Amino acid sequence: MQFVARDGERREIDRLMASAAAGRGGALVVAGEAGIGKSALLDTAVGTLDGWEVLRAAGTEFEQDLLYAVLHQLCAPLLVHRRALPAVQRAALEAVFGLGEQTSPDPLTVSLAALGLLAEAARKHPVCCVVDDAQWIDEASRQILVFVARRVGAERVAVVFAARDAAAVPGLADLPRMPLGGLHDEAARSVLGAVTHTGLDAEVFDRILAEACGNPLALLEFAHDAGPFGVPKLRRPRASLVHALEEKFVHRWAGLPAGIRPLVVLAAAEPVGDLALLRHAAALIALDPEDFAVAEDAGLLTLGPRLRFRHPLARSAVYASATPGTRRRVHAALAEATDPETDLDRRAWHRAHAVVDADEDVAAELERSADRARLRGGFAAAAAFMERAGQLTPATDRQGERLLAAARLRLQAGAPCEARALVARTERGLKDTDRAEARLLRARVDFQLAHSPQATSTLIDIASELPPDQARETYLEAFASIMYNDNHPGLLKELGAHIRERAPQRKPARPVDLLLHALLDQIMLPVEQAVPTMRDAVTACRAATTSTSTGPWRMNLVCQLVIDLRDDEMLEEMSDRQVEVARRQGALATLPQALRYQAITRVAVGRFDDAAASLAEARAVDEAAGTAPLLGAELVLAGFCGDIDRYRELQRQLGHGGRPFETVGEHYARAVLHNGLGNYEAALDAALGAQRRQQAGSYSIWAVYTELVEAAVRAGRGEEATEALHHLEALARANPVPWAVADWLQARALLGREEDCEALYREAIDRFARTRVRVLHARARLTYGEWLRREHRRAEARVELRAAHTMLSAMGARGFAERAARELRATGEQPRRDGEDPLGRLTAQERLIAGKVAAGATSKEVAAMLFLSPRTIDAHLRNVYRKLGISSRRQLRETPL
Repeated sequence: MQFVARDGERREIDRLMASAAAGRGGALVVAGEAGIGKSALLDTAVGTLDGWEVLRAAGTEFEQDLLYAVLHQLCAPLLVHRRALPAVQRAALEAVFGLGEQTSPDPLTVSLAALGLLAEAARKHPVCCVVDDAQWIDEASRQILVFVARRVGAERVAVVFAARDAAAVPGLADLPRMPLGGLHDEAARSVLGAVTHTGLDAEVFDRILAEACGNPLALLEFAHDAGPFGVPKLRRPRASLVHALEEKFVHRWAGLPAGIRPLVVLAAAEPVGDLALLRHAAALIALDPEDFAVAEDAGLLTLGPRLRFRHPLARSAVYASATPGTRRRVHAALAEATDPETDLDRRAWHRAHAVVDADEDVAAELERSADRARLRGGFAAAAAFMERAGQLTPATDRQGERLLAAARLRLQAGAPCEARALVARTERGLKDTDRAEARLLRARVDFQLAHSPQATSTLIDIASELPPDQARETYLEAFASIMYNDNHPGLLKELGAHIRERAPQRKPARPVDLLLHALLDQIMLPVEQAVPTMRDAVTACRAATTSTSTGPWRMNLVCQLVIDLRDDEMLEEMSDRQVEVARRQGALATLPQALRYQAITRVAVGRFDDAAASLAEARAVDEAAGTAPLLGAELVLAGFCGDIDRYRELQRQLGHGGRPFETVGEHYARAVLHNGLGNYEAALDAALGAQRRQQAGSYSIWAVYTELVEAAVRAGRGEEATEALHHLEALARANPVPWAVADWLQARALLGREEDCEALYREAIDRFARTRVRVLHARARLTYGEWLRREHRRAEARVELRAAHTMLSAMGARGFAERAARELRATGEQPRRDGEDPLGRLTAQERLIAGKVAAGATSKEVAAMLFLSPRTIDAHLRNVYRKLGISSRRQLRETPL
């Protein structure tokens, strides 16, 4: 009866189900206050689904800290389908459900496995997932279910959440939302008329309608308790309606016989509703399970295969109203009744709520639960267990250690504010040996919150109190964290001097030590003195990646050193290897940045489309993880492409949405962009900005000096390129690889201060031809062609300009290609117009998918790489086939991509 006025909402849910049944899945959040009818509406909607697999789960207030509690409820019936998943996904899913030996499954891999599980189930029947009380979902389950909800567009899967305040639940606010309001007056009267006893006074009837404000639960509860004088007037704002309902349930509970009330509290403390467990626990404290029927008659709960409270408000109200002694008593009984073989963590949680004083046995059990949660990738759950373990630890020093561990877990779980609060509570009781660790953790929290130079400086100060090897690791982390967004000139050099003083070179030096000192030398020493250390660090780290689990984030730093050293062979090798290592280790937190360095390498070798594909994959991982992407590599690609609109769009995003400013990458990319577009004053301004940073002791990409020379010469300000030329000469002499020497030769030719400029141009082109940096080879031919035209040697100029235009156009360097075209036209030749490239009709994601499929990857393998479902990949492939005029994977493999 209460759904007389819910036809519109019902139709919206029905549309979602119809779309999902047709293979166009989706998600919906039904939002509204407690008692407004969300669960009943969903019960009615899914009750009519015929031939569907309906999966239901509900968040519970008491299980928010239990790892994957809701995911277990929802996906346990589908585990038979896990055998169809890729091995890495199957292993991660089995780890989450305690069925395998793997530890620390990556959350994104688990998310993809859950999506795959639903997709496999949907092959047989459409699947509807209903998650009630989503405001109480445990953190690990929430992340996975939001991930799934965003990616079921090509599946026969519908995901419906019910939540009181969707905006307050991370991830749900971004999904389609259907607000559920109170019933209108006519519908409310129909509901109330159907449930009230005969002869209810009209004034009382109207009073109930007014107090309930269209809330169906309030209508039913007020009518249930209405006496001859009606219901007491609330005289409070609508927000107190929930409180009034809680009071109704408490009043009903308090009216039960004294021997039955603890039984209802027992049920409230066991949110699963396992009747066998409840009967066992009741017997342990001399309660009669048959008395549950009395509570059912009182309208507090419902008996069936599972015990369910009439409403979550009833459960929470009863539990909150019980005395602390009663709550401890029932938790102790539940702990004893819980099977330690199958549900050890829930048993530990009940034990934790059953004790008053500190108890080392309970604390140790909670610590073991924290370790299990951590190994299953649940840092939030692990932190909750460890924090409670610390609170129950009798020994002060041991208590501090556990609370400090809980703070570290909170930080890893992405809750820096909670971590900071824990550190503040912990520091006073720590031993001296642990106090430095606490300060280090506080500094890491501050850096994560602010990304400020001050936080980095604090981090470095504290590192000096740590054991030497740990200190060097911390110094490297801190120094690297501010290299690219240091907006305080001189700070980096100052910090480097501080590190150099407090962390002298270790003997024998490890790769991490060499890497740290290479970065310090690069900032603090002249080029010729820094290069040997940089080369030693690259060599050591290269060897380490073949035999140890070197972190991909360190490999990013190695790649940057290789770029600055101009070693093109090592660059491709290291950038590809760091992506491979990140994939192999499942280090999805570092994979995006590894892919961005790979993209920069692809730009250098003239494979712009491949660079775009790497960046698209990096964005897919960032989106899946919910992290703000770094933009430096995208700026570089936009700069070389000459795409000023895209560049400006990216530039506007710098410093917003949690992103750093990335000053270093922005300077370099801007110089490249404007050199390509012929805006030489703007290019010079960007390059000089980078040079000033370097002079002040900050880090700048060394490749910017090549851009500075070209911009200064073209702007008629060649005298401003003197320092850049000295830098290029010092690098070429200290590290005479073809790329570095070619840069120096070309800079000398551009400046035109020597007698035989033509020989310099030719030798530079010859050196570039020996490298893999095709984009710079093409640009060298462009600058030589420009020089020839200015020397009035038009025929020879056309040869170079034509070659440059062809090379630059083919790779997608449109700004530089147009510059070559303008020069060609100045010689009297029209540049050749290429026919339309059919690949240009593909989106970046379609190009990425096509490339991986053409290389032999299956839809499932590509789906795993891009955090999509196989059906979504197949849908993209159909678009690719249509746009390319082909019809099979075999034809795709034969298409040049």
